[in-house]
Amino acid sequence: MDTEKITSELNFKAVRSSGSGGQNVNKVSSKIVLSFDLNASQALSDEEKMLLKNNLAPRLTSENILILNCDEDRSQLKNKEIVTKRFLEIIKKGLYVPKVRKATKVPKSVIKKRIKDKKNISDLKQSRRKPNID
Repeated sequence: MDTEKITSELNFKAVRSSGSGGQNVNKVSSKIVLSFDLNASQALSDEEKMLLKNNLAPRLTSENILILNCDEDRSQLKNKEIVTKRFLEIIKKGLYVPKVRKATKVPKSVIKKRIKDKKNISDLKQSRRKPNID
């Protein structure tokens, strides 16, 4: 995954933000909407695209477009930086493949220890019983 190539494929759109800012909110478009078309991406291989489609399925639209918003800051530039960082983190997490778990055998020493402990507990309980007089 080449981050520079992917960031060049991002589409940014500035929109008027809601929230604090007074009259500034009505005049300035500081909210950033990032959109990334997964199907049209040249930076990702076909395997990476399939992996992202599976892992990011709830976040993608029906046309496989990832849309992120950011209106945390009053500065358009800072919002653009924040949403780009967030996008790269999401892509990295989406491309993560967990290691396959290898089943291991239980060691013989562990089995012997368990049986020995069972025998000791059994003997202890046996010694607590009343003697059988016959």
